[in-house]
Amino acid sequence: MAPAAASGGSTLPSGFSVFSTFPDLLFVFEFVFGGLVWILVASSQVPIPLVQGWVMFVSVFCFVATTTLLILYIIGAHGGETSWVTLDAAYHCIAALFYLSASVLEALATIYMQDGFTYKHYHENISAVVFSYVATLLYVFHAVFSLIRWKSS
Repeated sequence: MAPAAASGGSTLPSGFSVFSTFPDLLFVFEFVFGGLVWILVASSQVPIPLVQGWVMFVSVFCFVATTTLLILYIIGAHGGETSWVTLDAAYHCIAALFYLSASVLEALATIYMQDGFTYKHYHENISAVVFSYVATLLYVFHAVFSLIRWKSS
């Protein structure tokens, strides 16, 4: 455990090294795929407003929180504190659970809209489902590696 702590493997990066360390590099992909989910759900037809409201909440919340964390890491606001490692792990676990629930509900809404909606709107929702599951996987990977970093800190 001492070599990992001495090499900085259990600390959060700051500055532009965020873009060159794993799992922090995943912030960029979470940002992109979360934004795509947000755009596709916002532009699609809404067969079940409550379900797609939750999907919009999750995508907007995670987009804003991921952007905020990324900016805070770049400016080095964490100052090397271990509490930020805990925050990082907790946030990514919660985001992974939120996105999993949103992905399942978006898939359900898409299945219900198979009949009675235009081909274009149906395919927009299919794209939203696919990107939502990709975002879910990204958040799960980030959560797993953040938990490993948290355990070693």
